[in-house]
Amino acid sequence: MPDNVDASERMVDNWTKQIQETAARYQAMAARMQGQTVTERSKDNTIEVTIDSKGLLTNLVISEAASGKRMAEVSSQVMRLVQLAQSRIPELLQAAMAETVGTTDETANRVIAEAQSTFPEAPPEEDLAPPEPERHHRFGPEEEEPPPPAQANPPQPKPIPRRRRTQDDDDDEFGGSILS
Repeated sequence: MPDNVDASERMVDNWTKQIQETAARYQAMAARMQGQTVTERSKDNTIEVTIDSKGLLTNLVISEAASGKRMAEVSSQVMRLVQLAQSRIPELLQAAMAETVGTTDETANRVIAEAQSTFPEAPPEEDLAPPEPERHHRFGPEEEEPPPPAQANPPQPKPIPRRRRTQDDDDDEFGGSILS
């Protein structure tokens, strides 16, 4: 019986050691991914975006040369570059996992699949035509109601009837009319 207990203890010790080693490898992978960034530039180098390993935009540079472009084109390029940079995150994650955890682990494969669904391939550039420019600009709430139409002849106020003055009106505390 003591051999069975000793064998069980060794088995539990081995599992504990394997779990600790796997946890250390995943922590190394997470630390490696923490500092990763991806930068993408437009073909004409007028726009540059940088994202972190979570896919968040950390830097955006729009050069003065972009001032001649339509704003719809600039915003479309910014969004395309962000999507392009984000689509590279699964690749970075897979490289970090290959060096730390390995890619044969089922958990590693699930993490990579999740990253691929969160950050899919960027659509081809042809599919992203910039939107047509607006023909007019609005500077107020979209739901604003138009003012009511003006009336041709606004109503005239009724005259206030004047009160006749009496003798008692001159007998106030201040000694006389306020109009004098």
